[in-house]
Amino acid sequence: MKVLFQSRSNLYSAPGGDTTQIEKTKEHLEKLGVEVDISIELEPDLTGYDLVHLFNLMDPQELYMQIKHAKKHDKKVALSTIYGLYTEFERKARGGFAQKVANVLSPYTINYIKTFLRHLKDGRMNKGVYYMLYRGYYHLAKKVTEQVDVFLPNSLSEMERVAREYKLSDYKFEVVPNAVDTKLFDPNKVSLTDLDEDLLRFKDCILSVARIEGRKSTLNLIKAVGDRYPLVLIGNETKNDKTFTDACHAAAGDNVYFTGPIPHDKLPIYYKLAKVHALISWMETPGLSSLEAGAMETNIVITEKGDTRDYFEDFAFYCEPDDVASISDAIDKAYQAPFEMKLKDKILAEYIWEETAKKTLEGYQKA
Repeated sequence: MKVLFQSRSNLYSAPGGDTTQIEKTKEHLEKLGVEVDISIELEPDLTGYDLVHLFNLMDPQELYMQIKHAKKHDKKVALSTIYGLYTEFERKARGGFAQKVANVLSPYTINYIKTFLRHLKDGRMNKGVYYMLYRGYYHLAKKVTEQVDVFLPNSLSEMERVAREYKLSDYKFEVVPNAVDTKLFDPNKVSLTDLDEDLLRFKDCILSVARIEGRKSTLNLIKAVGDRYPLVLIGNETKNDKTFTDACHAAAGDNVYFTGPIPHDKLPIYYKLAKVHALISWMETPGLSSLEAGAMETNIVITEKGDTRDYFEDFAFYCEPDDVASISDAIDKAYQAPFEMKLKDKILAEYIWEETAKKTLEGYQKA
């Protein structure tokens, strides 16, 4: 089987969780004998491909062009949805004029505006964006969902959300779990004995591997930690809200460390050093860093926004992203509790790239 992966045009210039998902799925599908190429073009040459695999329904303006092109060439299409609107964040926590506007507009109109502005700012005004401006965000996303041969959501609750929002009734799907690289994220392979003082100062810290932005509630996390624990924030700072990032730095004491992005293969050291990993998001499906932390035997603090319960059940410490006291309480409980090995066992059994590749191939066969 020969498959073409297609995704957003800034997949590599603005890497995210979907970038990791695409590259690792490719690697492990190839071990099963599937030939995989990756394209970020809207209308690539599809000669010789048996199936087109699209990613990320949050960007329908490019998916629409890609699926339209695939169907023109009679190709079967699989879609990894990676779908979850940040409507609640926009209406409750965005702040300023944007929050007021979000409370009178539909979620899809909000994304219509944001998508247009983002592409305009990045200089990515392609044909798909113009289609969206003319047709609308919801209309384009619905057109995409109506042409998919098999959906590959990260969880059952994500599939139910997509089906509900886009009024799908007759569709094929295969739940494909998000996953961790268990060879890389193995606590037994990480030693802290030879670390220099610059890293050892992070021992028993609260760690958060996530973009520093409102959607991840970074400011509330900083406030919740206060001066009680070292707090290490690994990730890029949002370029779209300087007021927010300035507020994060202003609220941070000497115990808060902004490291910027760290190479993926260096993250195991930080998870091993940490006592707790906190991902205080308004939406996750489910959040790769939480899975990585669990694999490294680090307690995790998360919210119930999105599909986190599907993955972590009662093995995580839950809080509300807009409630500093709730975040603080969850962190304290996680800090004091021993790690529950059943969480690691669950991750190693269900959320590994080998299982992701196997389920992806099963989805292809359904298509």
